[in-house]
Amino acid sequence: MQRPSARTADQLRDITLEAGVSLHAEGSCLARFGNTHVLCTASVEDRVPSFLRNTGKGWVTAEYGMLPRSTHSRTDREAARGKQGGRTLEIQRLIGRALRSVTDLTALGEHQIKLDCDVIQADGGTRTAAITGAWVALRIACEKLLLSGAISRQPMSDQVAALSCGVWQGMAVADLDYAEDSTAEVDANFVLSADRGLVEIQATGEDRPFTRTELNQMLDLADAGCGQLFEMQMKAVRGSF
Repeated sequence: MQRPSARTADQLRDITLEAGVSLHAEGSCLARFGNTHVLCTASVEDRVPSFLRNTGKGWVTAEYGMLPRSTHSRTDREAARGKQGGRTLEIQRLIGRALRSVTDLTALGEHQIKLDCDVIQADGGTRTAAITGAWVALRIACEKLLLSGAISRQPMSDQVAALSCGVWQGMAVADLDYAEDSTAEVDANFVLSADRGLVEIQATGEDRPFTRTELNQMLDLADAGCGQLFEMQMKAVRGSF
């Protein structure tokens, strides 16, 4: 069975990680996963949340949002509705957890870095693109803190990237676009570190329960795909200095 995009099972969409796209942010990256485009910016603050004051530790947090016309039809801004939706809260917490998993908060000192991930255009995999691009923005911001002398050692202990995988028409496939994601039997998101540690796995049997074999197949695809993303991330960071 041929995928709607005609890609092979393990083939990722055309992906670019473009660093330095924001004039004012300490770190930025425009992550393009095919037709999914997410702008990720990192903003450094010389203060931390109250629960971390006078501890010598910093904090990394994230906010996520979809622009009104990032999808096929316009959706109202959440600010206009007066509150964030459950999906938005779940995704931004995921992004924050993923980035903190590879950040030494003590090395960061009492600085807070806020990562804003804004979906400009959505075609599946927005949360995984956000995590992958946000790491680039965060690493650049940390490099600038080092260069300025604000911190004395690199807080980023590893890389983290994410990829959506699923079972579509009985076949395990990597990097689902909307056409596949909306009809997949199994939908999963894998967040991995560059040393091949598992940060988080979200997997749902949308149409039926899935087997351990299918989970392993998706994990293998995610591992190989994230390997490519890790190389792209470092190339983007190096190209920004």
